[in-house]
Amino acid sequence: MSNLVETRQREMVFEIVLNRPEKRNAISWELGQQLLDALDAAIQAEGVRVVLLRGAGPMFSAGIDLNDLAALPTRYGPSWARHMRAITDDWQRVTTRLERLELPTIALLHGAALGLAFEVALACDFRIAAHGTRLGLPETRLGIVPDVGGTTRLTRIVGPARAKELILTGRTVTAQDVADWGLLTQVVAADALDAAADTLVAELAQAAPLAVGMAKRVIDGMADVERGLLLEGWAQSQLIRTNDFMAGVQAAIERRAAEFKGE
Repeated sequence: MSNLVETRQREMVFEIVLNRPEKRNAISWELGQQLLDALDAAIQAEGVRVVLLRGAGPMFSAGIDLNDLAALPTRYGPSWARHMRAITDDWQRVTTRLERLELPTIALLHGAALGLAFEVALACDFRIAAHGTRLGLPETRLGIVPDVGGTTRLTRIVGPARAKELILTGRTVTAQDVADWGLLTQVVAADALDAAADTLVAELAQAAPLAVGMAKRVIDGMADVERGLLLEGWAQSQLIRTNDFMAGVQAAIERRAAEFKGE
């Protein structure tokens, strides 16, 4: 198995790297499973106080690997579209596992974090982005919705109005565009990402680790994430069988605008 996700520990920091730069770190099923393994490794490592998540190469990640959709019949059977909630559950398990770590998590974003990649970043506690980083949830332009926690978590972080602005339009924005939304902890020059992360890690290290973990769980527990995830799964199970979805995927593969007919 190739190392699509690499890990390394630097004293109190456990670093997880999406390592598929030749594919713009597109998130395949295999990469998602390796990310789960990396999160387990972070919990088991001695002396870890913070988890850092980043992407190798020119960007954090371009999002889901559309070519991986062709493998759905193999993993879920020929009637996979009728079992979309099970598929959504499997992917939500990745971001939910990330969110529920009692260790604080920092996503370092550069280049782009789109679709599923942005959903992964939203599951982290902090997001530090380089100037010019492109962010977005373009799922509606494929005929579907963000169903791996993106709709739920974006709404929790920035509120319904801002969430609608991004999700309903499928718009891609830059880190500077949303700097005042509360979505990003910091926006810095690309060569300052590591320094910004180190400063935040140093601050977190001054707090008692058990208190930090408990405070994180209490804060996250105030939002009804479970209900949001269920609603995402319900919506996706309806949309995945539409002609609009098939048209959207084909258009994305061919890199052209889709012609949606509302059917």
